[in-house]
Amino acid sequence: MGIVTPGLIFLVAAYIMSQFYRAFLAVLAPELQADIGTTPADLSLASGLWFLCFASMQIPVGEALDRIGPRLTASVLHLLCGAGGAMLFAWATIPAHVIIAMALIGVGCSPVLMASYYIFARAHAPALFATLAGVTLGIGTFGNLAGSLPLTFAVEVVGWRNTMRGLAVLTGIIAIGIFVFVKDPPKTDQSRGGSVLTLLAMPVLWPILAIMAVNYVPAAAIRGLWAGPYLTDVFGAAPEVIGAVTLTMGLAMAAGNFIYGPLDRVLASRKQIILTGNLLGITALVGLVLFGGSSVVASTLLLAAVGITGASFVVIIAHARDFFPDHMTGRGVTLLNFFGMGGAGTFQALSGPVWKSAFKSSGDHGTSYQVLFCFFAAALAFGVLVYAFSREERRT
Repeated sequence: MGIVTPGLIFLVAAYIMSQFYRAFLAVLAPELQADIGTTPADLSLASGLWFLCFASMQIPVGEALDRIGPRLTASVLHLLCGAGGAMLFAWATIPAHVIIAMALIGVGCSPVLMASYYIFARAHAPALFATLAGVTLGIGTFGNLAGSLPLTFAVEVVGWRNTMRGLAVLTGIIAIGIFVFVKDPPKTDQSRGGSVLTLLAMPVLWPILAIMAVNYVPAAAIRGLWAGPYLTDVFGAAPEVIGAVTLTMGLAMAAGNFIYGPLDRVLASRKQIILTGNLLGITALVGLVLFGGSSVVASTLLLAAVGITGASFVVIIAHARDFFPDHMTGRGVTLLNFFGMGGAGTFQALSGPVWKSAFKSSGDHGTSYQVLFCFFAAALAFGVLVYAFSREERRT
């Protein structure tokens, strides 16, 4: 099976939409607040539910990939829930509609990246996995970029409702393309049994799951939700400035994906790659605590550092993949994704109350965001501490 196929192109296109949908609320926040009265707490819940619904689907998606295949799994969910949720968002009149729509979109986006990873794991050499996965993530991050300045421009020209209607139609077209063009790899022998519980019973995976649960939290939460309110509250930034800063952070996240994948083939130790990257991420978050209120330029550089260092996702999956039974590849990669997206969703949902409590206590926006960045740094530090005890297979 060739690496670049029409089916893979449509799966990557769907992942671009997934990246867009997890990040676009930061830019739409002012419009939604003015039009339907959403608050930062509403958007924190909506964004958190996107991730939690996405994560909750990983277990059934893993079963479906192993038993049904990526073609039907990805196309049906992306059409019904992805396109359907985007259309509901376009018709929202109260904050609850946005929250429900984001939950549906999370379900619709849940299978697309893992469908690609399943194909990489089943149809290509293991040594290529992290590189192919990293390139896919890197290309997909252009959806994250589209949720910055391009989205700002689209909203100014046609309004946020028409923009969302167009995105719903585009999502539906991509889903149909997946159904038509994706070819399922040969199925494995499922008579050998096993479930997610089989994987969870493997102690060797526990430290890897711990870092997976927090690795993506700071970049996802700040880029997808808090960047806009932070820049507005602390610096009084205009929408154009917010778009430029979030674009910069998105570019940094894309660069990180392209860097981490090839590093897996150059350096001998995946564990050292992951530890170093996440320690640098903690350093960037501490920098935001100490210097994030000094200037927009300093904040932009530190946010970019959070983005570029938080992209070790693919190397973490490659580390865990060494321990998966072959017939449980789909369940294995989706279990990792469950922890990654579930962690991001949980901490995003918690971040709203953390920020609100800090602001209520201090009455100062700068202090409330310092507390928020400390919250993300502490979560990442805990994951790094546990992951330091992980075992790594010797590679030849």
